[in-house]
Amino acid sequence: MGASGTVIVDFGATPVSDAFALVIGQGTIGAGSLVEAWVSPVATADHTADEHLAEDLDPYAGNIVAGVGFTVWLIARGPVGAFGKFTVNWVWV
Repeated sequence: MGASGTVIVDFGATPVSDAFALVIGQGTIGAGSLVEAWVSPVATADHTADEHLAEDLDPYAGNIVAGVGFTVWLIARGPVGAFGKFTVNWVWV
């Protein structure tokens, strides 16, 4: 049985090219589990739902630690990078 959820990835106040968040508390995740992440158009304190869709962000998930969790990364593809918080959905099986 897998799980799904949402995590906030925070680039901070100054634009940078990448940021990450840890997803923990996944007691049944295995080393061979498959994880996936995608940007969700849910507003944060820093960005509207539309900005989540307009920003050029690539989400990735990996670095599984069995019985613990995994890492979600966001890579900003724009020339300046990104700042602030973005909502990311995730799932693992």
